Amino acid sequence: MQNIQFPVTFKFKISTLSNDFTATDARERVIAYVRQKLFKLKEEVIIYDNESRTREIARMKANKWLDFSATYTMYNEVGAEIGKVVRDGWGSIWSARFLIYDMHDNQKFSIDEDNPWVKVADGIFNQIPVVNILTGYFFNPSYKVKDMHNRDIMSIRKTPSFFGRYFKLEKLTSLEKEDEKSILLSLMMMMLLERDRG
Repeated sequence: MQNIQFPVTFKFKISTLSNDFTATDARERVIAYVRQKLFKLKEEVIIYDNESRTREIARMKANKWLDFSATYTMYNEVGAEIGKVVRDGWGSIWSARFLIYDMHDNQKFSIDEDNPWVKVADGIFNQIPVVNILTGYFFNPSYKVKDMHNRDIMSIRKTPSFFGRYFKLEKLTSLEKEDEKSILLSLMMMMLLERDRG
């Protein structure tokens, strides 16, 4: 994930059993292929450099078995820890919130849902047969990445589509490369966890 040109588009696949998606930048260059391992008690996500899965560039592992507030540790291509993303436990029941930490366990950023009513509406209409296949066109959540001074750093939103397949990420300010990478990995984990919520 180098020299990324924003915006970045994430496209979930619907033809596989795995919960996987491709990330492409503004030049339509694949920058990552994300694959969630199935049937694991502790969630594990592998990020490859392309869809052929020839080279692993990062990995994320949960620290607990199927836990609502699990911590997901991020590792680089050589297995060194580069940070963590943590779902803000009970604080995420109403409005999704994730906290991003560096390798020294210092919080650097947060991911906050813009409007929690979107997932409420999606949950209601998703129970109605036939109507539920259209909810991806009308109820599309958005999230902001903020720094410790509450400044907006990035913005990600689900775009209208069947099955909620597409997300678009915009960068709102300049960032250090390491921070950009940890935010991207954190957002990938967040999308896997939140995709079905709205």
